[in-house]
Amino acid sequence: MTLSESSASPKESLAPARFLLKTIADLRLAIVLLLLIAIFSISGTVIEQGETLAFYQANYPTEPALFGFLSWQVILALGLNHVYQTWWFLSLLILFGSSLIACTWFRQWPALKAARRWQYYQKPRQFQKLALGFSLPQTSLGGIVEPLQTRGYRVFQDGPKLYARKGLVGKIGPIVVHAAMIIILIGAIWGALAGFLAQEMVASGETFQVKNIIEAGPLAKGQIPKDWGIRVNRFWIDYTPSGAIDQFYSDLSVVDTDGQELDRKTIFVNQPLRYRGVTFYQTNWGIAGVKAQINNSPIFQLPMAPLPTEQGGKLWGTWIPTKPDLSEGVALLTKDLQGTMILYDQAGNLSSAVRPGMSLEVNGVTLKILELVGSTGLQIKADPGIPLVYLGFGLLMVGVVMSYFSHSQVWALYQEADHTLYLGGRTNRAQVHFERELLALVKQLTAEATPGTSPTTVNN
Repeated sequence: MTLSESSASPKESLAPARFLLKTIADLRLAIVLLLLIAIFSISGTVIEQGETLAFYQANYPTEPALFGFLSWQVILALGLNHVYQTWWFLSLLILFGSSLIACTWFRQWPALKAARRWQYYQKPRQFQKLALGFSLPQTSLGGIVEPLQTRGYRVFQDGPKLYARKGLVGKIGPIVVHAAMIIILIGAIWGALAGFLAQEMVASGETFQVKNIIEAGPLAKGQIPKDWGIRVNRFWIDYTPSGAIDQFYSDLSVVDTDGQELDRKTIFVNQPLRYRGVTFYQTNWGIAGVKAQINNSPIFQLPMAPLPTEQGGKLWGTWIPTKPDLSEGVALLTKDLQGTMILYDQAGNLSSAVRPGMSLEVNGVTLKILELVGSTGLQIKADPGIPLVYLGFGLLMVGVVMSYFSHSQVWALYQEADHTLYLGGRTNRAQVHFERELLALVKQLTAEATPGTSPTTVNN
């Protein structure tokens, strides 16, 4: 066996790779991948993400399972509780991105290069291949240049031969669209790998660092703030005249490890605080505690706990001791931060109603309720891929607009032997408009030609 027989040629060795790339570039595969991504993205919207095991067990029981198969076990096994961080969803994104790159390389880029390459038509029979072709007797070539330029064409001429084109940007548009989608996918993947989601419930006056992480990518460690934290200066709620919540606010300060303020903003729903790529959203509220005083004792603060209610409303309560040995006390209940609180004695009987700043006699002591301390519920999110996603969507809109431009081409050839001008063209979209444009050009040239001449079509 000779060396040439035993070793494969370079083209043969590259054949499997080329076949794989062309398979990835197949439009049908890209459509299937896009459909799968859309389906799983919808599932990530419908199925609550990042909840506790108890939540999924309560809402997605095994008997009866939702749709007959969707139970909490299936959700956890497939990772549907954190769809966008699963390995298979990221793999779909990577494969779809690879398909777009391959399609751009094997289809869109060659189409653009072919559009930039052109040649003059040198024989009349070449015009028969065009969708629109005409022969104009007694018509010169010089009269066609200015009308084409007026219509936005770039004209190239070599003696009796002419070529004109416009709308080359329409060939660039699909490449820009593909590049934009690839940038969006890179941003989504980077956000899933390096982003995190956290939640904190913080009382007014407290300072905290982000620790209660719900979801985090494998590369998110560098995004979690270590050298700065957040101080909740104040939390308050605005109520409507009917007593319903109008809006709740949190006055937040970004502070360094020494407590020095670095930034400050009052946030409310849809108006978050952003600092060093981390965003703090106002999402919830609660009552952290109550400040009280017994006789002339120092002011103390007792925590308040949320209590279950049959109607599902919010209610907080605490127990205030009225004796040092904690043998006697009163229960205090409230439903909001408007100030009205209800006191119950040890037997569970209604004692009185009180508002902040009021004093009353209880169990032989003077109890003064000073104020309720609110707590703010913050959702904290870092997604370093967001700038790439925004950039991708911006390019996507530009690329879509560019794609609507028609790429139109016109050829002309003047035959000295029969004093005839051959004219024809084609376009990739807006065919009717192009036909009207070319017919108007023919009509203009015919009007300027020798009287008695008329154009004839040359295409089959």
